[in-house]
Order: sequence, then C-alpha cells, then structure tokens
Amino acid sequence: MLARLFAPKVQVSAHCDLPCGVYDPAQARIEAESVKAIQEKYQANEDAAFRTRAIVIKEERAELAKHHISVLWSDYFKPPHFEKYPQLHQLVNDALKAASAAKGSTDPASGQKLLDLIAEIDKIFWETKKA
Repeated sequence: MLARLFAPKVQVSAHCDLPCGVYDPAQARIEAESVKAIQEKYQANEDAAFRTRAIVIKEERAELAKHHISVLWSDYFKPPHFEKYPQLHQLVNDALKAASAAKGSTDPASGQKLLDLIAEIDKIFWETKKA
C-alpha cells in the first residue's frame, strides 16, 4: 500500500536531465566576455591592487565558463549530437583548454580564443535545437 502511495503518478522523459530550455551556451559566453574584458582592463592599468583583484575575478569567471561548457557537454549533448557533429568532442575539449589558458593569462587574445570556441559550440547547440 505504501509503495503505491509514494509511486510516481506521471512519468516524463527528456533527452536531458530537465526538460529542455534550461541550457544555453550564452552562460559560458557571458563569463568568457568578462574574462576578455578583465584582461583588457588589466593591460590598461598599472595599479598593483587593481591588477591583483582583476586576476582573482578573471580566474573566477574563467572557471564559471568551464563549468557552463562542461554542463552542456555532460548534460545537454547526447550521442545523436556527437554522431551528427563528430568534431563536438574535440571542440568542447578545446574550449575547456582555452578556458584554462585564459584563466592563467592576462592576454586578451586568450579570452578571444575562448569566445571563438564558445561561438562554435553555440552554433552547433542552436542547430540541435532546430531538430
């Protein structure tokens, strides 16, 4: 009797861990834009205290970009996506590596590289949403 009482009344299924609409590469892009902007501000400022704080914030933002990319890879993209876009595994790996590089760099070029890779992921992501 208790098992029936606590049994789910409705079963749902989705290709991701929640119904679609909760994933978006924009989250990673926003963090990567912050990384690049901080790198540019770092380059334009000689104040040691400012630069120290900029590095801390940049590293936090880069880590968040990595998190959002990882979530897309592990929770949103599924085998049919990887079959249709065989470059996706490498692209995500490259983006994660670029986020790590940007985390450890004050060169805005590393932030731009991260943004470029996220843009490629974004393009694939929105193509999968059309299907």
